[in-house]
Amino acid sequence: MHDIKWIRDNPEAFDAAMTARKVEMTAQRLIDIDADRRRLMTEHQEMLARRKSISGEIGKLRQSGGNADDLMAEMGTLKDRIRDAEDGQAGLNEQLDLLLSSLPNVMDADVPAGENEDDNVEVRKWGTPGSFDFQPLEHFEIGDKLGMMDFETAAKLSGSRFVILRSGLAKLERALGQFMLDLHVNEHGYEETITPMLVRDDAMFGTGQLPKFAEDSFRTTNDMWLIPTSEVTLTNQVAGEIIDEAALPLRYTALTQCFRSEAGSAGRDTRGMIRQHQFSKVEMVSVVAAEKSNEELDRKTRCAETVLERLGLPYRTVVLCSGDIGFAARKTFDIEVWLPGQGKYREISSCSNTGDFQARRMNARYRAAGDKKTSFVHTLNGSGLAVGRCLIAVMENYQQADGSIRVPDALKPYMGGVEVISPRG
Repeated sequence: MHDIKWIRDNPEAFDAAMTARKVEMTAQRLIDIDADRRRLMTEHQEMLARRKSISGEIGKLRQSGGNADDLMAEMGTLKDRIRDAEDGQAGLNEQLDLLLSSLPNVMDADVPAGENEDDNVEVRKWGTPGSFDFQPLEHFEIGDKLGMMDFETAAKLSGSRFVILRSGLAKLERALGQFMLDLHVNEHGYEETITPMLVRDDAMFGTGQLPKFAEDSFRTTNDMWLIPTSEVTLTNQVAGEIIDEAALPLRYTALTQCFRSEAGSAGRDTRGMIRQHQFSKVEMVSVVAAEKSNEELDRKTRCAETVLERLGLPYRTVVLCSGDIGFAARKTFDIEVWLPGQGKYREISSCSNTGDFQARRMNARYRAAGDKKTSFVHTLNGSGLAVGRCLIAVMENYQQADGSIRVPDALKPYMGGVEVISPRG
């Protein structure tokens, strides 16, 4: 959500920000609507004051036996004008709020310019992709050989873009989620949280899913939303709150199921688990003071990278360009894991600083000790990690010629002693 006062004070900066986002919106259009709104507000206040004055004059005239007909006529006219002004204000407020809430965040100055994901800039790389003395398979081929990844039965139950995991793969996915939670809680200082997976409109609005991206999520028949990520529930915990600065930073993590309609992804990643309607993910959310958010973004990204390093999975980290960055983000680092079956790096985590963009939508603020003034918090989110995609990466990087999968050392304590997942005989 944008601050109209900032836009009035910085029209050129706003126009440059929207141009970088390829959004056709000018500061002047918003300023004109705001000017009309404020003019009506002033007129409304003046008419209310005049109505109060007339009321007093009428009372005095009646007490003295004077004629108040002209004042009564003016009072009747004022009543209609006041109602029109109130209706006009409401309409302009709604129009301005809708426009401001539909515009993407202003990007950091150091976000690279670009058109799409091909223009993202690599900032670091870790690990060396392993070599195989056989042709490495993609995860769905490995899963088929193992007899533990069932898309056909899932489709019978729910349609396309669903999967049933069985036996060793089901256990491996559960182990991955537990491992990630333990790492983020015990070493990275996040508070483990269990949240609802159904939310109201205002929660989806607060983190930027509504109104612009309604088609990307699933809505129930009683007007609830299945969360596309627990960023929605973790971040909205501070909605409407004023937090003591001494309590910051707040860091939350949760392992939840996530639900996405994948609107507009027809034909993309149709085979396998890369792009599913339902998937599990460990999310990390931070709520910090304004001056700490850039530092927190770097910290959060390192937390996500550490998961891959502990699992021995090669990755690269890129900063997203202006043409690929998300709606609510000010700056984003994507982490891409190496998939030998595909022979390429694929996204497994996005870590974003939204600045005060979400906080304004949620009215989430903080106050320094002894200070009467409040400021909007800054919120950040990141995948730590997408569990299904991490399962894919483990399967492909740890596959063996006989179709089995070696269990990474970091996961062995979670696998009950299982060191190799072998095909079902």
